[in-house]
Amino acid sequence: MATTNFSLLTDEQKTVWSRDIWKAARNYSFMNNFTGSGPNAMIQRITELTKTEKGDRAVITLVADLESDGIAGDNQLEGNEESIKAYDEVITIDQLRNANRSKGRMSDQRSIVKFRENSRDVLAYWLADRLDQMAFLTMSGVSYAFQNTGGAARPAGSQLQNLAFAADVTAPSANRHYQWDEGTKSLVAPSPGDLVAGDIGTGDYPSYAMLVAAKAEAKTSYIRGIRGPGGDEMYHVFLSPKAMAKLKLDTDFLANVRNAGPRSKSNVLFSGSIPTIDGLVIHEYRHVYTPNSATAFAVDACRVLFCGAQSMGIADLGMPYWDEIDKDYKNQQGIAVGKICGLLKPQFPSFVTSTTEDFGLMVIDVAQ
Repeated sequence: MATTNFSLLTDEQKTVWSRDIWKAARNYSFMNNFTGSGPNAMIQRITELTKTEKGDRAVITLVADLESDGIAGDNQLEGNEESIKAYDEVITIDQLRNANRSKGRMSDQRSIVKFRENSRDVLAYWLADRLDQMAFLTMSGVSYAFQNTGGAARPAGSQLQNLAFAADVTAPSANRHYQWDEGTKSLVAPSPGDLVAGDIGTGDYPSYAMLVAAKAEAKTSYIRGIRGPGGDEMYHVFLSPKAMAKLKLDTDFLANVRNAGPRSKSNVLFSGSIPTIDGLVIHEYRHVYTPNSATAFAVDACRVLFCGAQSMGIADLGMPYWDEIDKDYKNQQGIAVGKICGLLKPQFPSFVTSTTEDFGLMVIDVAQ
């Protein structure tokens, strides 16, 4: 039977394999569903480096709205032009790697699992999953030293917090961070210094009233929505599965979804598809940040993400690289994958608050 030594494949064949890995990784990635190349995307992908005096960097440019009221009648316009205010945000890049190694020829011989193909699948899923985890931590303003679910410290040996762009993760800005108070049906400022405010009560669950209040706050704060069909502005809202379950039990939410959808089995209440209400596209995802009562919080909590355009930037620089080595006189096969990338939640000086704020999103802490 003919055999193939992957280490002897041509560069072109390795390139095809590398593209297959990235295609699989992108297909696995939840974050990739919201990524685009322009400023109308929720997550803006930067695929080229910008030449600077300090070297190559990935840069995302934020352009603020004009603030002046213009010139009336025949009053002098020349010399009173308003400059366009643009802010460059630099995305730091680094590489993330992982690898598998077989035990040896005899172990491979005894197993029905094809090591190389299985390694490609698990490494592709690993790459997509870790990028998703870091993306949601970045947007939530939580260090990579913590797990998305439960909020506990990552296992010993984790190096995600050692990535160069991990140092750029910033806590939610003051006027983009709220908690939901179900008793007063309002968004309130969280307690100073608390990752999730300690006075979140067991009844402060996400509700339709919360969605209405959040959209009004986003509009008032000039968080730009994503232009959808017909030019309407859309926002993406992300909740944990438990928080989504609580939202689905809210009577006002149920009534609005029921009445907004078709009177058939295609209604989202029956089909399990993504509900869209009043320009809000609501998603549940397991990597939404959820500190719980086991990590010193009074109740299990969820950090809801309310995202508009340019909520995050990702430096996506080329395909992952794929390397294979043979150890122990070619008895053990090792396969490694790596990706050069970077993540950043952009911030800018807001003319609404006169302070530096998160550009395209806000977070809302709720019970779940």
